[in-house]
Amino acid sequence: MARENIMAALDIGTTKVCCLIAEIQEDNTVEIIGFGESPSHGMKRGVVIDVERTVSSIKTAVEEAEMMSGTNIDAVYVGIAGSHIQSMNSHGVIAVKNNVVSDADKERVVDAARAVSIPADREVIHAIPQEYIVDHQDGIKEPNGMKATRLEVNVHIVSSAVSSAQNIVNCVQKSSLQVIDIVMEQIASAEAVLTEDEKELGVAIVDVGGGTTDIAVYHTGYIKHTSVITIGGFQFTSDLQHALRTSYNEADTIKKEYGCALFEMATENEFEVHTVGSGETKKANQKTLATVLEPRADELFSLIQNDLEQSDSDNCLTGGIVLTGGSILLEGIDKLAERVFSRPVRIGKPIGVTGLKDMVNSPKYSTAVGLLKYGLKSRKSGKTYNFTGRKSFDAVYSRFKEIWKDYF
Repeated sequence: MARENIMAALDIGTTKVCCLIAEIQEDNTVEIIGFGESPSHGMKRGVVIDVERTVSSIKTAVEEAEMMSGTNIDAVYVGIAGSHIQSMNSHGVIAVKNNVVSDADKERVVDAARAVSIPADREVIHAIPQEYIVDHQDGIKEPNGMKATRLEVNVHIVSSAVSSAQNIVNCVQKSSLQVIDIVMEQIASAEAVLTEDEKELGVAIVDVGGGTTDIAVYHTGYIKHTSVITIGGFQFTSDLQHALRTSYNEADTIKKEYGCALFEMATENEFEVHTVGSGETKKANQKTLATVLEPRADELFSLIQNDLEQSDSDNCLTGGIVLTGGSILLEGIDKLAERVFSRPVRIGKPIGVTGLKDMVNSPKYSTAVGLLKYGLKSRKSGKTYNFTGRKSFDAVYSRFKEIWKDYF
C-alpha cells in the first residue's frame, strides 16, 4: 500500500484512547485497516493531568492499530475537547482583487475574520466559514469565480487554552508521532454520524463523552454553534458508585451492563454488587440504577436545552437531535431525550467507511472515525497542516495588515 494513501486518527478521551489507521481508496472512500484501543489513565475532562500515563495509553493503542494494519504511522489527526474550549462568531470583509473571487480571496477574507483579539493564553484551532456575502448578496456557499468588488464572510471561531492544546501535542510527540491537525471533537463526530441533509435542515449533535458533553449545531449546511458542558459519563458512574457503595470500576461495569436511563423501562431482575469495606455482596436491580441515572440524564439534557435556547439555535433544529459518544449507551436514554427536547432524537453511529467498519460500529468511536473523514476532506481541499502550537493574534494581525496594504 502506498504511504501517501495512509491516514491515522487518535481520539484521546477521558476513559479511552482509540487509534484508527485507514487507507484512502481511489474513489476517496475511507477503508479502516487498523484499530487499537487502550484505557485512558492520564486525562480528566479532556485535559492532560498525567503526561507519562497518557503517553503510555497512546503508545498501547497505536501499537495495536499498527500491528493489525501491518503498517507504521508517523502522523495523526487528533481530537480535542474540554471545558477550556470556547467559540464565537466573527465577520471578515476584503476588497476583491481583479473583480473575480478566487481561492486566494477566500483565504484572505477568512484571515480577516480571524483577526480578533483573544487572550494571550488562548489559541484559535478552527475558523470555519458559515456563509459568504458577495457585494451584499448573502447566503452564498461557494463564491469562487463570481464577479465582485467586495467579499465578506461569517466565520465560526473555536479557541482552546494554549497549555491544554500544547500538552496534548506534547503527549503525541512523546509517542513518536507528529500532529497533522488538532480537531474539536464534536466537529469530528459530526463528520462521522451526520448526513448532509441533516446539516442542511438543521441538527444538533450531542457527543456525550467520559468527561464532557460536546455540542455542535448545523444549519443550512454550515456550523452555527458549538459549546461544552462539563457533565459526562464520569458523573453517571460516580453517582452509581456512591449510591451502591461500591468501587468506581465496578460501578462503571454495572452501568455498562445494566444501566437504564428511564425508570419505566427498567426491570427488577437482580444482580450482585460488591460493597466497599465489608467485602460483602448485596442485591440490586435495574430499577435501582434508573432512580440514579434518570435524574442525572434529565439534568444533562436540560442543560443542553438551555444552551440551545441561549444560543438561539433551538428554532432551527428541523432535523432533530443526534446523540453519540460512549456515554449514551444507556437503555432508554434516547426516549428520555425526546421528552426533554420535544423533538426527534436518534442515536448516531459512524457511517460512510469500509474495511473494519464492524469494529467501529458504535457511538463511542464516532470521534475517531470522524477524525479520519475530516482529514480526508482536508486532503481533498488541498489544505495541509503541521500543528506546532499557538496561532497568535500578532501573527494573524500581521497577515491582516498584508491583506489590506494593497488597497489603502
